[in-house]
Amino acid sequence: MCSLDLFPPPLDGSQLPLYEFNNEIVAGKGFDNPPPTFQSELVNIPEPTIPVDALKAPGRMELSSKTAFIHQKESIWKRCLNAWHNVGLAGFLEEMSNSKEEVPPWLCHVTRCSLAVCRSVSSLHGSLFPHLTMKSEDLTAEFSQALGWADCPLRAFAWHPHTYKFALALLDDSIRIYTAGSPTIPTLKHRLQKDVASLAWKPMCASVLAVACQSCVLVWHVDPTSLSTRPSSGCAQVLSHPGHSPVTSVCWSPKGGVLLSASPVDTAMLVWDVPTESCIPLQRVGGGGVTFLSWSPDGSKVLAATPSSVFRVWETQKWTCERWPTLQGRCQTGCWSPDGSRLLFAVKGESVIYSLCFSVSEGEAQAGVGGSQSATVVADVSEVVFTTHTGEIRVGGEIQSMCWDPSGERLAVLLKGNPEFEESQPVIAVFRTRNSPIFELLPCGFIHGRKGETPQLFQFHPGFNKGALLSQLWSSGRVNHFPFYFVNAQCPRFSPESIAVVPGNTISTANPRTLFTER
Repeated sequence: MCSLDLFPPPLDGSQLPLYEFNNEIVAGKGFDNPPPTFQSELVNIPEPTIPVDALKAPGRMELSSKTAFIHQKESIWKRCLNAWHNVGLAGFLEEMSNSKEEVPPWLCHVTRCSLAVCRSVSSLHGSLFPHLTMKSEDLTAEFSQALGWADCPLRAFAWHPHTYKFALALLDDSIRIYTAGSPTIPTLKHRLQKDVASLAWKPMCASVLAVACQSCVLVWHVDPTSLSTRPSSGCAQVLSHPGHSPVTSVCWSPKGGVLLSASPVDTAMLVWDVPTESCIPLQRVGGGGVTFLSWSPDGSKVLAATPSSVFRVWETQKWTCERWPTLQGRCQTGCWSPDGSRLLFAVKGESVIYSLCFSVSEGEAQAGVGGSQSATVVADVSEVVFTTHTGEIRVGGEIQSMCWDPSGERLAVLLKGNPEFEESQPVIAVFRTRNSPIFELLPCGFIHGRKGETPQLFQFHPGFNKGALLSQLWSSGRVNHFPFYFVNAQCPRFSPESIAVVPGNTISTANPRTLFTER
């Protein structure tokens, strides 16, 4: 049975989802309604709208400036050294084989044979891993967590782990920092800050932001007390490694001591010591690269997805890993339970959510990753047709990204929809979840935007104290924050009786309908 059949029907275009209360999503005519009294905590959180027409993708200039200079005849050896530096071994061999008048005939013959072997190996490697033949921008668009990254005006988003502050990457390669209650909006720009795919704030720190770029990782040090709106590029550390570009994912350890970065063309996951700007590659054969990283909240494990039908989970004590092959496609996205005991993930080309369980050790570190032998299907999000008074609405399909609330009680899933049907649009499906003592998924509802808007990306705030807060990025350039008001079963933080109900909105407690229960 399809899990989405148990969901309440999506709202029609005349109403928009505003917030969740008493296990139901409350709708209204628009976001311009006066906020209810219990939304006072959200008043100072910025909800910027970036005009799409004002954003332009920057033109890419030539990486080399040699065309600006008068050509001068150089010796064969100098040309070969330049070709080695610019292109690598293939460039060196090609330059040598094309200079038969300047090198001995036997050397020209050897280099031509070597070049043919090099091209054959490269062609074979490209056939095994087709993504290696893609351009850098296409690689980033393919493996980004954002839906439609290439044309998306808002490309990456990251909440600060300890305060109401977030970073927002734009189409023009700039990054803006928004802080609740502050009129100052620093804008970060750097000559190497191109094709931003991922952002990550350093935990236990007020001002350090890691940025995954086309050719490197930038680590910005943004003084939170500064009134400057344009920090100098000298505030950014440049972390680069040969063959590690483009960078599509970065993540910090939960305590902020280690930074990880991944590139779909590099089979090594890099472990950075940022103060010394040095790294240790964690190399594994197979997979063709690393596309997406997710560190478990308890710090014990790291999910590393690859461009092929295999992903790995690393344990962070001795940095050993276990690999899981998928049946059809690559691992598209994944998220961890708060205690690191469960991983939910989705596979490209499929419309289901999988679950992997891991043993949680107490005291001394456990030996190995400790994952289960196989994954379990916990939800089917295949396309469903809902009939409303305005017509049919199609919902469901492949999963673009997932995010699990830090309390472990809400799961947001971005469904891509079916482009073949006009009435099928991307939508965010929200599940109510419980991980202990048994795992459960319950239907909550769908979140959509205004007419013509599609969701591009989202993230839960790491410390919303009245339930959960989901920040959403829309194709119109708008950012908004959707609150879920509930009592945390693990750590109650407020009384529902203290919440005032908005006049005119009918709120009732929904009867929970279980999608999946693990016993």
